[in-house]
Amino acid sequence: MTTYESDIKTISANNEMVFAKLTDLTNLEQFKDKIPADANISDIECDTESVHLNVSPIGKIGLRIVEKEEFKTIKFAADQSPIEFNIWIQLVPSTDSETKLKATLKAELPAMIKMMMGNKMQDIVNQVATALTKLDY
Repeated sequence: MTTYESDIKTISANNEMVFAKLTDLTNLEQFKDKIPADANISDIECDTESVHLNVSPIGKIGLRIVEKEEFKTIKFAADQSPIEFNIWIQLVPSTDSETKLKATLKAELPAMIKMMMGNKMQDIVNQVATALTKLDY
């Protein structure tokens, strides 16, 4: 598996609020209209435990929450995806009103896709982390 890690981001909310927001994926609905046109993401569908979207040029992919460590970690696994991958969201309180966030993506990429998409995958994980800081907490 290949690992991609986002930069560490800061959210102006405590880790309990951030955890509550990120473990109910219907909260991502507010984010749909904020996706930049060049992000290559469309057709987002969310429910409490999963999200499905179209990522160009990969195609339709889904994520579902498979593990939670209260106020610290949320682990997602691929659901209906052409490639196997996991995403971890790590939360660390930095103050009573700020939380540090890091996203980690581990993907089983065929060599050809890894060569073509390696930098794009790093961009995607950074875009995800940045987008999570923009939710209303």
